[in-house]
Amino acid sequence: MRRWDVFRDVFPTIANLRVLDLGGTVDAWRLAPVRPRHVTVLNLVEPGETDQEWITPLTGDACAAREALVSAGVEPRFDLVFSNSLIEHVGGHARRNDLAAEIRRLAPHHWVQTPYRYFPVEPHWLFPGMQFLPTKARVAIARRWPLVHTRPESYEQARESVLWTELVGITEMRSYFPGSAIVRERALGFPKSLIAIR
Repeated sequence: MRRWDVFRDVFPTIANLRVLDLGGTVDAWRLAPVRPRHVTVLNLVEPGETDQEWITPLTGDACAAREALVSAGVEPRFDLVFSNSLIEHVGGHARRNDLAAEIRRLAPHHWVQTPYRYFPVEPHWLFPGMQFLPTKARVAIARRWPLVHTRPESYEQARESVLWTELVGITEMRSYFPGSAIVRERALGFPKSLIAIR
């Protein structure tokens, strides 16, 4: 809940804003303690369905969001782009750069959150230091560790999950979002997540 309190402090006029959520879901906005004037949710996989007029779900690539929006007949201009735990899953530095460029182009303001690479526990598998291990070891953990969010059905699925998860640090976030404030969310005294805010 603390994150939403900070969000409200940074964007006190959220009720009047048109928001683009890259990588989110319809349900996340239905349950959120804030409600923008309108939210367009763009996700590579099905973002969910809704009959509420203030939410528009779309399927498409966030790294080419403008193209996906135009193809769906949605005006690609927003007040705020919101993205929570997406940038570490888009597929390497070049794709993260593409995503950041789209975010900066589509709205004058953004809130982009990502887990911090150097937090002691990898947040997707809740395994200490997993992000620093060789790929083969990370795949083995992904297949067997009991705290995994969604257990993969096969070795290939575990490998894909591991390869599509690359946590980033402060230097990368600063390069993707120049001129933005980089806020550190903390847990147990350590930076847990980074948020680029403009």
